[in-house]
Amino acid sequence: MKICKILGVPFTVVTPKQAVERIVLSLSANEKSIVYTPNPEMVMEARKDPDFMKVLNSSTMNIPDGIGIVYGSKFTKVPIKHRVAGYDTIQSVFENIKNTEKTVYFFGGAPGIAQKAKEVMEEKYKGLKIVGVQDGYFDEEKEKEIIKDINEKSPSLLLVGIGFPKQEKWIYNNLPDLNVKVAVGVGGSFDVMSGNLKRAPKIFIKLGLEWFHRLITQPSRFVRMLQLPLFMLAVIKNKFTKKEEMS
Repeated sequence: MKICKILGVPFTVVTPKQAVERIVLSLSANEKSIVYTPNPEMVMEARKDPDFMKVLNSSTMNIPDGIGIVYGSKFTKVPIKHRVAGYDTIQSVFENIKNTEKTVYFFGGAPGIAQKAKEVMEEKYKGLKIVGVQDGYFDEEKEKEIIKDINEKSPSLLLVGIGFPKQEKWIYNNLPDLNVKVAVGVGGSFDVMSGNLKRAPKIFIKLGLEWFHRLITQPSRFVRMLQLPLFMLAVIKNKFTKKEEMS
């Protein structure tokens, strides 16, 4: 697989289908795998946070979750043709592993959200085995209980949705001690899976305007959305100054 590096963050150049196939194969591999889904906001955060940058560079696969990443890649030597939405990728993985021995664990979201997401996903994907859920509110003592529960359930796939960069750092720090095959940072996906939050209409997704739908439905995200133009300015500037590594 080719790697496209954008402002120091590596992205695996894959189609949506290839990303799903790679995750499904990893569920049966001997080694543990980490999958992150960086968007422009996460890349900008990594530029300010060396620890986060290190974590994103340690993954097995970073998929380009955000049309801004695809646009930004055009200013590198290895352009990305396909946006690989993290939510859709996980949905396709569910479709592939239902009615198999592969199991899933949901960790994240507000109290009750992961449980609701479990119920909805098991109804949608008959035969999908979600063996455990935990919400994303925890202290040091609760964290130990969560890790113990994950290890007792020994899921094939662990989905962690506690927001970036916390979820990526949590996976990086804890995966060596976890009985899982693949861990994926999924952000707010449990809210969508549960029905608590609606995704953008398909036409917005097709046109690469899912970010705009989020903005008009969640105005509170305005400040966060300012990272999008700043990201593109940084990518363009880097193209001509070569101050940061891009491939």
